[in-house]
Amino acid sequence: MKISASTKGLIISVITVLLAFGIYFVFLAKKNYFLVDNPTENTFYFKLNNGDQNTIAAGQQVMVDIPLGKNKIKVFDAQKKLLYDSGFVVNKGRGLLNIAHEDYYINEQFYGYNLNKDSLLMARGATIIDEKNYLNKPKRFNKLYTEDFYFNVNEDYDKVIKNVQKVESRSKIFRKQDYLNYYKEYYKF
Repeated sequence: MKISASTKGLIISVITVLLAFGIYFVFLAKKNYFLVDNPTENTFYFKLNNGDQNTIAAGQQVMVDIPLGKNKIKVFDAQKKLLYDSGFVVNKGRGLLNIAHEDYYINEQFYGYNLNKDSLLMARGATIIDEKNYLNKPKRFNKLYTEDFYFNVNEDYDKVIKNVQKVESRSKIFRKQDYLNYYKEYYKF
């Protein structure tokens, strides 16, 4: 049985499309997940939605499964004494639980062709951190839960600009010291 040229072209096109989707979903698709982060020197124990007790050591991050909607968390200190029992609402497929209520900063980085980064930074204003001005107005966050970012604390900004035709931005949440290190390295003031 002979296959016509148009049939061969259709088969090659379908295989190419399937291969492109496969590469995207395996290597490029951004995975959604929730992190519990502990940037302190203390060990904490926590229970999500009255489930199993989890341990998070100093400086550690733990991926957890959290359903959309209302959730509860109980946080205990190293001696397993209850620190607080709180609720939070999940609306998106990714987020960060700040069980130690430490300072985090959500920074927005701009991408694009012919981007005047300096004018964007100056127009956005500054935030004072440890009595110093930091341009680009990073948002301080120290509450229990946030999902107002694109890249989590354990992810890096994109190295490759995907769409150079327009100016885009992506936000990333940083631990305080990680943000100060990033700012010093990236902005080079």
